[in-house]
Amino acid sequence: MEADFVIIGSGSAGSALAYRLSESGKHSVLVLEYGGTDAGPFIQMPAALSYPMNMKRYDWGFQSQPEPHLGGRRLVTPRGKVIGGSSSINGMVYVRGHAEDFNHWEAEGATGWGQAGVLPYFKRMEHWHGGRSDRRGDGGPLHVTRGPRDNPLHAAFVEAGQQAGYAHTEDYNGEQQEGFGPMEQTVWRGRRWSAANAYLKPALKRQNCDILRCFARKVVIEEGRAVGVEVERGGRIEEVRARREVVVSASSINSPKILMLSGVGPAAHLAEHGIDVVADRAGVGQNLQDHLELYIQQASLQPITLYKHWNLFGKARIGAQWLMTKSGFGASNQFESAAFLRSPGADYPDIQYHFLPIAVRYDGQAAAEGHGFQAHVGPMRSKSRGAVTLASGDPDEAPEIRFNYMSHAEDWGEFRHCIRLTRQIFGQEAFKPYAGKEIQPGEDFQSDDELDGFIREHAESAFHPCGTARMGAKDDPMAVVDPTCRVIGVERLRLADSSIFPRITNGNLNGPSIMVGEKAADLILGEG
Repeated sequence: MEADFVIIGSGSAGSALAYRLSESGKHSVLVLEYGGTDAGPFIQMPAALSYPMNMKRYDWGFQSQPEPHLGGRRLVTPRGKVIGGSSSINGMVYVRGHAEDFNHWEAEGATGWGQAGVLPYFKRMEHWHGGRSDRRGDGGPLHVTRGPRDNPLHAAFVEAGQQAGYAHTEDYNGEQQEGFGPMEQTVWRGRRWSAANAYLKPALKRQNCDILRCFARKVVIEEGRAVGVEVERGGRIEEVRARREVVVSASSINSPKILMLSGVGPAAHLAEHGIDVVADRAGVGQNLQDHLELYIQQASLQPITLYKHWNLFGKARIGAQWLMTKSGFGASNQFESAAFLRSPGADYPDIQYHFLPIAVRYDGQAAAEGHGFQAHVGPMRSKSRGAVTLASGDPDEAPEIRFNYMSHAEDWGEFRHCIRLTRQIFGQEAFKPYAGKEIQPGEDFQSDDELDGFIREHAESAFHPCGTARMGAKDDPMAVVDPTCRVIGVERLRLADSSIFPRITNGNLNGPSIMVGEKAADLILGEG
């Protein structure tokens, strides 16, 4: 119940922190985690990725408030409630982000977090299996691999992109992000290589690192200094003490909630809920960002898609092969080809594609009838901003999440461009042997108004929430943490997870979130 460093959350950043802070053996580390074990095929089998994000056992079950620009829909916001956090329920896609994303962070006041400041940590964390490269790491805890790309539709997608006039890239995490090419995944020897497998489990083998299963209610702050964490365990409220520092790494949804319950946040909002103000930080919970995407689906003229396995017998056979050999279709997330493209006038890529050789929802809830394929596509840098706020002062109550999706006028034009661009790619010669009729949106959707209606009804979250405790200069009134991840206005309290992103990065956020944990550990130890 006491340690030098107490970390709230065992997710992408929290696991990396636990590993690095305990690495020298000089410091004791205690990780607080509410969720349970990640054992079992639903999490560990890559192809089963749609299951854990829909299971109450593994997911906090958050939903957005009705989104006014999406017809009042409430969108699910899965966050991992399990060791490894969201890295144990995500799609396992590995993207660092673009160099200019991090240069923008630095320009916004996150000194030391430009590309030059983050690249050493991406290299330190990676064990890349794509060959020798001075831009990639080959000795880190996080295995990064590529799927087999056996299905001919993957090659057709990349070839069609080039036929449409776009570049090819052999490594979007290396020298050139822009273009069509192979997608990378955090899968190793047929298993999900989550932050728990890469970082937390090795750290817990050390005598100076431990995990406590409990519900973190708030940070205990005495005389402006964090001294511990109030937790609930076995129906009792207890206190875990931190001799050096408390680090909040509880996700971009739970981290601002914990800060506000601890008295750190917008003073008027805290007062509404009867919470004494420790530090009036207007930015806590604000600046919420995410990636929205659409699934553009095309019928396949040939029966070569994964649909032939989309039945009870097919799934059982894949599962059995995976259980016995950790190979076959079960050993890949099936996101094996990708693209990052630039809209006209954009300085660097602002559109991402995931290609999938089946027409199905990301959550696996609905497959198109018959053989088909799809591209997940969406803009990377929406100007829309939302907020995470308290529903009450009760720690057991979920926060209110308002993404405010599609609230900026430019969002609509960007999405219409994505739809028309995808149609152009699927219309290339490389897809001629495969592309049948358009399943979704469908040929009836052509005008701006028709496409806007489709976007309003069908845009889905890519599950990349971030930005709710923005990093910036100490004198920035909307910054929550300074460039050393210290919570401004409270001593011995840091925050390190995707909450601190000043602006959302290109692509999936698991890689940058782990990088934050890696770099924050060095900053805490005085080595960064």
